[in-house]
Amino acid sequence: MGFKRGPITPPVRKETLLDSSDLSFCKNHSSQMAALDYLISLESDIFVPTYYGNMAKVVEGHRRFLGFKKTIELKRKFLVDLIDEYYEGLLSWEVFSTRVKASHGTRMGGPKKRLVIPSKPKEEDYFYANPYECLQLLRESNGTSLKETM
Repeated sequence: MGFKRGPITPPVRKETLLDSSDLSFCKNHSSQMAALDYLISLESDIFVPTYYGNMAKVVEGHRRFLGFKKTIELKRKFLVDLIDEYYEGLLSWEVFSTRVKASHGTRMGGPKKRLVIPSKPKEEDYFYANPYECLQLLRESNGTSLKETM
């Protein structure tokens, strides 16, 4: 299966953005490399975390705070099943593409209330990924409310 060309461009990595001489300052310093990853993720047009660890959660929240920059929250299980069907030839590219877009249309990093489960705090939405209270204060100081954008 070849790469499908169209409105989607291939992902960009820091190694393709910078010369190796520019990256040499942080080559053996994982914290500096992580900081570079953070800045690139923060400033990118679209952010799609493939692993939803702490770094991805903080980037997601920061991008929300900066004005809801497009951050696609993947439905991993759904995508794995859909990709399997596509590879098995059960779906055409058009059907596959339509289902992916339909399932992720509301998962673009927009404003949403944070899920709070007092009896199961580990299952709650991570505050740094969705700093709803901070966003609400920010909007109110600008004379709008989050409810207007939801």
